[in-house]
Amino acid sequence: MRVTHSRLDLNLLVALDVLLEESSVSGAAERLHLSEPAMSRTLGRIRKALGDPVLVRAGRSMVPTPRALALHAEVREVVERARAVFVSGGEVDLRGLERTFTVLGHDALAASFGARLFARTRREAPGVRLRFLSETHVDVPALREGTADLELGVIDARSPEVRSEALREERMLGVVRAGHPLLRGRLTPRRLAAADHLNVSRRGRLTGPMDRALAELGLSRRVVGTVGSFPASLFVLRDTDLVGLLTGSATPLAEALGLVVFDVPLELPPMYFGLAWHPRHDADPAHRWLRGCARELLTDGGRGEGVKGGEG
Repeated sequence: MRVTHSRLDLNLLVALDVLLEESSVSGAAERLHLSEPAMSRTLGRIRKALGDPVLVRAGRSMVPTPRALALHAEVREVVERARAVFVSGGEVDLRGLERTFTVLGHDALAASFGARLFARTRREAPGVRLRFLSETHVDVPALREGTADLELGVIDARSPEVRSEALREERMLGVVRAGHPLLRGRLTPRRLAAADHLNVSRRGRLTGPMDRALAELGLSRRVVGTVGSFPASLFVLRDTDLVGLLTGSATPLAEALGLVVFDVPLELPPMYFGLAWHPRHDADPAHRWLRGCARELLTDGGRGEGVKGGEG
């Protein structure tokens, strides 16, 4: 990172990291226990050092400049390496820890096990804040760029510069409203194909594994539309005769809305669920604690955990 000063206070890197994360002078001031005028002066020093505005006004909010966005991952890595240097024996004082962790994954993650993770965080590390980010229709290297600290769901192990850990295998189940005609009598692939379907796809895809499985039997189905998340799909299914899919571990979400989950009479490929993070977090004891929390919550028998998924 090139700066205009030969001597740079490394505290500015910490401040820059928080400013870019919050996109707010007041938010950064609160995080760093500074007054807003002091945070504004710090931003001024950062702007002078970098020769860049860093944050610019956009309506009532502030947004990072392109250069600031490009620097954020590098700044985050330097700050986290510095934290690791001053951690004794690879341990961290959770009660005194003040961090914001960003978790990337499907909306069903927060809906299914977010309450339990928030409760555990409050109990063990009350100064930690969790920020869940939903997937978008565009694939971005969020872990590499530092916009997310941990990804949960169906992980693409081919992604470069990413550590991944498989946790368990998931299978897809059908889901419909109570009293749906498909629930009467024996469910066959032909009866399933004859119904109208709703896909869950962050990219809006109208086809998926079920279509390929049906095609092998010489059958096809009609997908009337898509929604971007499992929770949204469940509310649509509750009030229509559409047929949907969800993962087995998301079953409690459906049952809470009075929906009925059933086995699909097709050979659908399994989904392998896990977590991923950038290698710069390997030696960070606070991040190791977060990974441990997620690992335990997601492997304790599937009691209400959700996953990244749908049909892409």
